[in-house]
Formats: sequence, structure tokens, C-alpha cells
Amino acid sequence: MSLPIVLMGIGTAALLLSIFLSARPAGSDDAEQMSISLYQETSQLKKRVKALEEELMMETGSLPTLPAGQPQDKPVHSIIVSQITALHGQGFSVDEIAARSTLPPAQVLSVLRSKGVRP
Repeated sequence: MSLPIVLMGIGTAALLLSIFLSARPAGSDDAEQMSISLYQETSQLKKRVKALEEELMMETGSLPTLPAGQPQDKPVHSIIVSQITALHGQGFSVDEIAARSTLPPAQVLSVLRSKGVRP
């Protein structure tokens, strides 16, 4: 008679043990939610960076170029072109503009000529 009682006790203990071991810790839901939100934010940031890269690639096509026969180091961004024309309008010399814009004087002259400004 004691064998069935012992077996029933072991079965009950095993059942209770399996219930407690399979229960999730309370903090795992928070960690899961944080992981999901982090993934979503990362995905949104990737989309924004991709959009910015595409926008920059579109702007590169509208950069002014140097006239033929002159070496071109790198394309001049439209902001630099605006800065060059503004400095020239304020009376700065080509050498001063070249020093402020970190461009060679020949390239500053080229940009001014492409904008129709007499240096």
C-alpha cells in the first residue's frame, strides 16, 4: 500500500516541478519587447540613411565642372560654389577665397567663370 502512495507523491512532485521550470521569468517579456523595439528603430534608421544616400547621389549630378583643358581634382559642392560667389561679392581676392574654401586658386577661378562672374 505504501508503494502507490510513494509513486503518487513522486508523480505530483514531478508535475509541480515541471510547471515551475517551464514558467518564464518575469523579465523576459520586457527583454523581448526591448529587443523588438530596438530592431524596429534600427530598421527605421537604415531606411533614413538609405534615403539620405540616394539624395546625396542625386545632388552629385548637379555639381559644376571645370572647363575643358583644366585638371579637375574633385567636384565642387553647391554650398562651396555659393560660398565662393558670396566671398567674391564681398570683395575678397581669389587667393583669399582659395584659402577660405580650401580649393586651389585655379578651381576658384573656374567656379567664378562658370557662374558668369568676372574675377
